[in-house]
Amino acid sequence: MKINEKMKVRTVAGENIVIMPDGGGSDMTKVIALNPSALLLFNTLQGRDFTLQEAAGVLADEYHIAGTQALSDAKAWLGDMQRNGLVNG
Repeated sequence: MKINEKMKVRTVAGENIVIMPDGGGSDMTKVIALNPSALLLFNTLQGRDFTLQEAAGVLADEYHIAGTQALSDAKAWLGDMQRNGLVNG
């Protein structure tokens, strides 16, 4: 999997967001807010292929949590990323 290279994180009014342009004729821009854990994963994994296990490893290392919890959290993050078109593959 890989984070869509067109997506960039911006900080607006203290919130970390990804702005997804619609590209159509009308303004249907989508804004997605990232919590600190989602931002960590986005920044760490952006620009390279990664697996679910690698994402879980990032969380386990950063937050010193059990592998099962990290895997569960990484699955939730990845599901959100896929639903919103932020991940290719």
